[in-house]
Amino acid sequence: MKPIGFWFAHLHQALESSLDRVLAAESLTRRHWQVLNTGASPEEALKPFGDLRETIADLHLRGWIDEDGLTEAGQAAHLRLKTKVGEFRARVTEGIRDDEYRATVGVLERMAANLARE
Repeated sequence: MKPIGFWFAHLHQALESSLDRVLAAESLTRRHWQVLNTGASPEEALKPFGDLRETIADLHLRGWIDEDGLTEAGQAAHLRLKTKVGEFRARVTEGIRDDEYRATVGVLERMAANLARE
């Protein structure tokens, strides 16, 4: 059995590249989606994803966000992409029961909390 670090890194890379392929038709990445999905403003929600200045600048250029958050065009893009991302998430969790998913997320949260105490 491979250790959790292997599976975590493997899953992260698979999620990143697979979601990027889903979003590629609109020349977007997972980071674009994360900004759109948080309404472009909650810094705390975006903090784990690192420096997003380039992504945010691109969304400003597209007219999807402004200083107040998502614009009307951004809201339309978010709704359109939400369907695609929902289909992607359903594919990722296919065959996984809700209780299994919740237990896995709970374990990962506790592991992260353990490391945050260092």
